[in-house]
Amino acid sequence: MKKTEENIMNKIDLNGNWNLYYFHQGDINISDPNELQKSELTPIRAVVPGNVELDLIRGGLLPDPFYGDNIRMLKKYEMYEWWYTKEFKVPSSIKGKSVELIFNGTDCIATYWLNGREIGYSDNMFVEHKFNVSNALNFDGINKIAVQLRSPIMEARKKEYDASLDAGSVNWEQLWIRKSPSSYGWDIMPRALSAGLWRSVELIVHDDIEITDLYFYTKSLSEKTAKIGLFFKIKIDDNIDMSYLEMKIQFQYKGKNTFEVREKLFFVAGKIDIEIPEPKLWWPKGYGNANLYEVVTQLLYKDAVVFERRDMIGIRTIKLIRVDAVNDVNGEFLFKINDVPIFVKGSNWVPADVFHSRDKNRYEENLKLFDDLNCNMLRCWGGNVYEDHDFYDLCDKYGIMVWQDFAMACAHYPQEPEFLSVIEEEAKAIVKKLRNHPSIVLWSGDNECDYNFIASGTDPNDNKITRGILPNVVLEDDPFRPYLPSSPYFSPEIIAKKDYKLMPEQHLWGPRDYYKSRFYTENTAHFASEIGYHGCPNVSSIKKFIDKDHLWPWENNSQWIIHCSDPIGEKGPYSYRIKLMADQIKEMFGFYPNNLEDFALASQISQAEALKFFIEMFRLKKWNKTGIIWWNVIDGWPQFSDAVVDYYYTKKLAYYYIKRVQKPVCIMISEPENWHVKVVVANDSNENINGQYNIRDADTDEILINSTFNVAKNENKELDHLRISRGEHRLFLIEWTINGESFGNHYLLGTPPFNFNQYKEWLKKISSLYDKFDSKLIAK
Repeated sequence: MKKTEENIMNKIDLNGNWNLYYFHQGDINISDPNELQKSELTPIRAVVPGNVELDLIRGGLLPDPFYGDNIRMLKKYEMYEWWYTKEFKVPSSIKGKSVELIFNGTDCIATYWLNGREIGYSDNMFVEHKFNVSNALNFDGINKIAVQLRSPIMEARKKEYDASLDAGSVNWEQLWIRKSPSSYGWDIMPRALSAGLWRSVELIVHDDIEITDLYFYTKSLSEKTAKIGLFFKIKIDDNIDMSYLEMKIQFQYKGKNTFEVREKLFFVAGKIDIEIPEPKLWWPKGYGNANLYEVVTQLLYKDAVVFERRDMIGIRTIKLIRVDAVNDVNGEFLFKINDVPIFVKGSNWVPADVFHSRDKNRYEENLKLFDDLNCNMLRCWGGNVYEDHDFYDLCDKYGIMVWQDFAMACAHYPQEPEFLSVIEEEAKAIVKKLRNHPSIVLWSGDNECDYNFIASGTDPNDNKITRGILPNVVLEDDPFRPYLPSSPYFSPEIIAKKDYKLMPEQHLWGPRDYYKSRFYTENTAHFASEIGYHGCPNVSSIKKFIDKDHLWPWENNSQWIIHCSDPIGEKGPYSYRIKLMADQIKEMFGFYPNNLEDFALASQISQAEALKFFIEMFRLKKWNKTGIIWWNVIDGWPQFSDAVVDYYYTKKLAYYYIKRVQKPVCIMISEPENWHVKVVVANDSNENINGQYNIRDADTDEILINSTFNVAKNENKELDHLRISRGEHRLFLIEWTINGESFGNHYLLGTPPFNFNQYKEWLKKISSLYDKFDSKLIAK
């Protein structure tokens, strides 16, 4: 849902150029804007929305923090105080009206002034902050805003900590402070504790009559109709007679009016039931069209339109069918959309950028990658921020379901009433903001925090946040969408049995050894919401962020470690990841390459085969396994990681392999058993499929199978089998056509070590299959 507020309210944009003052907090004592003006500080130009580091870069005061070890230069600014100031005028015509000053994103510990008057305080970067400034504005001259941002580290030091709390060694500072958890340093993001007005700033001039809240939800579906519910809240002045007030709701599909309802209003809040004939349903990618309706909601007073709001909605039902613990092999973690089981193929959404003011500029390009990879779900990982409407609008459009974590990760957070109140307020704001987006199919309490409760000797089911506050918020404000306490969720039954393999939904990291090791092939997960494998970036990309003296070798390389991403260095908690990447090469090919070019290529081959295998492993066991959300599509900064596209949008080999095996209809080959491998077609669509396929040996070009196939909608079917020997290294090329459209896949037979030079020759043949790519450019 995206409100077109430009059409229904007067908005005054306060973005653009501001002044920015800064100093080490405590070196100078400035308590208000008057003292700031009397100081001898000289401001630099700042851009809002923005981050202070970007302003320092523009001012020539900071080099590119993504190059070499420059990210370390940000450390000192963690202890800085920042002041934003701006002057502006407002039209005198708004005098006497209700006016709000809105900061859509402030990072993070802030006090606000307008015309010398303190108007408020905030300490949460995730939500918008609104201040009524009707009586503080100067309508006849200049207005002056000032925003003070204090050090989050100094603020964190004032809090209380006890032995029950838990976090990563470099992440304790995040426990009380509502900033992006990953900004404190993570294995996928550098430590960069930024500050700034990172989303837009604006004045909103309110009308006497307004719609303040609309919540659309699908109550039920039948073959002919959809029953839609609408919850509304309005604001009216006390002198307005409600007996003349009506609400008119128009449903428009592709620009044409399809349905209209007009209801008399009796109170400032209520519900309206609407029955839609012949509805166009919203479907996830691969299962149908992601149909959207534009809903025009008008308030009429004495038959005249006094307020209008526009929303994009999708008509669909959601169910998450799950068990708390698996009984032997029987268990379930299954999404149903419109009562149809959905096999999930997707990836985790991680921070789009270190500096979150730039996230919005990367939404479209990043989500095009998810769409191109045939992802029908993404998981908004809890170590990030909550994205803005533009992100979810694109997911709505592409038919990409969104699993939304609340913004908590890998920690045992405080349970004190003060913190619980902060989380409740945040959750209510986020749920109400985003709940009209049809793409959101799940609210999840956090990322991996249940692990931290167990590590600190406590039961995660005693977590007041995810077992109390959050489910209550979802129940009150979004009751037609499922809620999961944590990912993964340690239910009381799991805790009692102390057998984590009984969880139906798991994060499959483990030792990260050979991708066909028993850890992977014998996993008990019905649904994997994290699983990944390292892949080195292209050499051309590495040269953009590693200086020439540190390009090679990989061992004991300080810049590689910084970009792996370790916030400390060689002794840090994530420095092992470079050696892990090299070891994964040796697992597959039996050696460590002695030059950067071979290292990058061998690593990308290892990653590509691994991720392809993980996806096929789950698809081949449909419906015992119901989905896989692998890690991850694209990096938020230049690094050595599990991503299949680097920060500069350069694709690794895995991108091309995944694109093929995530097609709605895919032919795959299973692992050897009883001297044979099975040929299986998976159909993750709502249509019965017929086609033709062939399998040939890549070395001899011999056609091993050439036949037709048919498969029922949303099912797998075994087509044939091939006799093989595990002792051979062979490559099978698979091609098929459906309604004149061609597709391709391959299967690598054998056990490591594989011959690196032989695989390079095979890669040429793999690249020539449908969805061709240039093998000569891989890892370059």
